[in-house]
This record gives sequence, C-alpha cells and structure tokens, in this order.
Amino acid sequence: MPQQAWSNKRERQYDHIKEGLKKRGRSEDTAEEIAARTVNKERARAGESKTRSETSISDLSSARRGGLRSHSGAGGRTKDQLYAEAQRKNIHGRSKMSKAELERAVGRG
Repeated sequence: MPQQAWSNKRERQYDHIKEGLKKRGRSEDTAEEIAARTVNKERARAGESKTRSETSISDLSSARRGGLRSHSGAGGRTKDQLYAEAQRKNIHGRSKMSKAELERAVGRG
C-alpha cells in the first residue's frame, strides 16, 4: 500500500477502487495511480491531510462526479462513452454524429 499515513478506511477504499479499475481493464500501474489520487483527494476534502490544493476542496467529489457520469445520471453518458459504444456496435457514420445522434443510434439504455 502506498501510504503509511492512511487509515484502515482509506486502505480499504484504495483497494476497492484499484480492484474496480482492474476489473474494467486498467493496467495495474494505472489502477494504483488513480486509486491513490482518489483517496488522497478524499483525504484532503475531509481535512485528513496536511496539505491540499484549492481544486481538491472546491471541485466535485469523486463519488459525485462518478454518479454524474453514470448511465442514468443528470448528464447521462459522455459523448466519448457513447462513441465507444457505437464503435463496439459498428455503427457507421459515428464520427460525424453529435451526442444526441449517438444517443439515438446506440439507444438510451
């Protein structure tokens, strides 16, 4: 585990995020980096770290941002997510489609 200063809760959070990223196809190194950054940001937001950036405390929390990017959140899927799905479904003309057109092409599900 990368940090000795992390509490047991933060260690569990790190492991959970890392494993989730690996299941979704991220490399070990990438998963470790993203998990560590996420945990450190949450520590800064909770006042558990000695230093913190303005962005860490004023930006959307990681959990909230993830919820907004979910398939049913306020903004729905991003254009990149829709494009990737269109690519998997081999939808022709996808590169010239707008976000709304991609949503219709791949279905709202």
